Amino acid sequence: MHRVAGYMAAGWITLAGAVAAQDSPVVVELFTSQGCSSCPPADEILAELSERDDVIPLALHVDYWDYIGWKDEFAQHAFTGRQKAYARTGGWKMIYTPQMVVNGVDDVVGSRPMKLTKLIRKHAAMPSHVDLDVSRDGDSIIIRAEAQGGLRPCDIHVVRYLPQEQVMIARGENAGRTLTYTNIAHSWDVVARWDGRGVYEGTVMIDADAPVVVLVQDPADGHIVAAARLR
Repeated sequence: MHRVAGYMAAGWITLAGAVAAQDSPVVVELFTSQGCSSCPPADEILAELSERDDVIPLALHVDYWDYIGWKDEFAQHAFTGRQKAYARTGGWKMIYTPQMVVNGVDDVVGSRPMKLTKLIRKHAAMPSHVDLDVSRDGDSIIIRAEAQGGLRPCDIHVVRYLPQEQVMIARGENAGRTLTYTNIAHSWDVVARWDGRGVYEGTVMIDADAPVVVLVQDPADGHIVAAARLR
């Protein structure tokens, strides 16, 4: 595990356990870096999660390890900012890689699959307070969210991602390795602020057939209250 304040190695075992499919999938965000030697096991776990329908895994590549010898071609400073925002809302003392954040609330070292499995099950069992529907219409997506109970104002996020890319690392801690990355977030936009009442409807232009994720997220505490994916 790479911490901003230091380094500690983390082990990895095969992801165990399965979760029954849910109407509202659980979102798992992995904060990772091509320059982090502790990250490949977590990247592999994210790849396993990408095969499931009840989980939406997203890889957010951060830029704060670029200085140690290899510039991550997928890294965005905005993703570092998102990780720091989670630390503020969650009261965490530090950020690190590989860090997984589950439904915007709970965090876990990305190479600890048993704890991750428990968190996914925990969030899958929680009731959803938003009925979210996303559909395609040519070069756009139509978003419809309906409140099913008391809800604070929420942001509507639209995330575009690359399903899979292979990268040959030439320098840094992973020098000489060819690594495969999955569900790589490359475009992340907050398209609206919804008051959390009644029904929200909106249309967003997007490349036809491009994979996309829509999140309904409480900006006050980071909780992702609903999510949907079009592969």
